[in-house]
Order: sequence, then structure tokens, then C-alpha cells
Amino acid sequence: MLEQFKIDLKGLDEGKTSLHLTLDDSFFEAVNAPVVHSGRLNCEVTVDRNDDVFDLDFHTEGTVTIPCDRCLDDMEQPIVSDYHLVAKFGEDYSEDDDLITVPENEGILDTSWFIYQFIELAIPLRHVHEPGKCNPAMMKLLEEHSAARSGDGDDEKPVDSRWAALSKLKNNN
Repeated sequence: MLEQFKIDLKGLDEGKTSLHLTLDDSFFEAVNAPVVHSGRLNCEVTVDRNDDVFDLDFHTEGTVTIPCDRCLDDMEQPIVSDYHLVAKFGEDYSEDDDLITVPENEGILDTSWFIYQFIELAIPLRHVHEPGKCNPAMMKLLEEHSAARSGDGDDEKPVDSRWAALSKLKNNN
């Protein structure tokens, strides 16, 4: 499945080469993605070869399915990402910031994990459904839990249980 994401750098001509890659659920399964398990995206990879230095530009657009932080139901998250990497030939494989060294005897750069990381970085830290789109049953449970924590409407401020435990320790001394 991931063969199409392996770029034969040795086989590229000088100048620019463009690749069009389609990412779907099987891509996320194949890379054993920890956060995103499904989606539909297109990735344009442009490789600009100048002797043995390769400038790679990745432009990825589409949607991924991730859990809503509020109700935990799946939600569609639009993704647009642009990233740049530089690859060169060397003795052993290594990654240093945005510079990838590819063993010259192999000459193959597997871009699948880089592309996945670029997608994951494009996901907002907080991702929730639009207002009114969350699972109503879960929202009701969340409201009940919030009301119970706040003392069912008393004017008293809710106390985090960790602070309450620390206060008990402090008052016992």
C-alpha cells in the first residue's frame, strides 16, 4: 500500500518532478496512525532536484475524521497543510530538523510518515463540533456532571478534588 509514497531520488531527473498522492482510510491503517484513523485527502509533492540535493514541497488538502473533544463522537476536520523538507544523499539515514539524509546506496525516501505527521500537525489543538452538532445524550451527561461538581447550583465555587485533598493535608498539620 505504501509503495507509492516511496520516492526513488536516484531515478529523478534534474529539475522539478510532481507527484499526486491520494490518501484514504487504507493509508491511515498502513501507517498505523495513532490519532487519525480515517480521512480523504490529496497530497501534491513537488521534488526539485539540484545535483544531489532535493527540495520537497508537500501540499495536502482534504478532511480527516477525529473524535470531538466535547462529546467524543466522530467529526470531520478540514485539513490544509504546506511543508518543506530537504533531502540529500549520505552514508546513513538520518533526520535533522527539516534535513533528511538518505543512504546513497539505496536512494529511496519513504514520505508516508512525513505526510502523516504534516496532517497531524494541521489538526487544531481543540477540535469540537459546531454549536448544536454534538451528541445530545453526551451533552446532557456532561451538563449533569458539571452541575454535580458545582454543588447543584450553590453559590460556592467548585473545588478541584486535588486541591481539596491538599487542603485536608494542610489543615491536619
